Amino acid sequence: MLNTTNDLKLYYSIGEVSKMYGITETTLRYWEREIPQLKPKKAGRNIRQYTKEDLELVKLIQHLLKERGMTLEGVRKRLSKNKEAASKNAEVIDRLRAIRKRLVEMRDALDAFTYQQVDELKENIAAAESTLG
Repeated sequence: MLNTTNDLKLYYSIGEVSKMYGITETTLRYWEREIPQLKPKKAGRNIRQYTKEDLELVKLIQHLLKERGMTLEGVRKRLSKNKEAASKNAEVIDRLRAIRKRLVEMRDALDAFTYQQVDELKENIAAAESTLG
């Protein structure tokens, strides 16, 4: 998997962006034509160079299309009116997903305890309390 948090990298190719977000290069090119805010820098031979800001915008567009069920026209209007609010909403959703994932992991870890282990833990706590008190 690609490291999108690498602060040393200034530009990403369309192939890298495609792999990061699981969308085709053709889809990215289409989004560039349809959404005026998405304009990666183009180097020699028309090679696209996506910045970190472009990556955030691709992530936001994908969120609005796939998770919010918006059309490209709706995305275009949303980004032209209030890009910051849409971006913050997507960020909050990502954070909530990470929290949910962590809670599920904790639940699964707790489910792994056997009744015998719980009883032993209770006995250890009771023994420690009687020693202290």
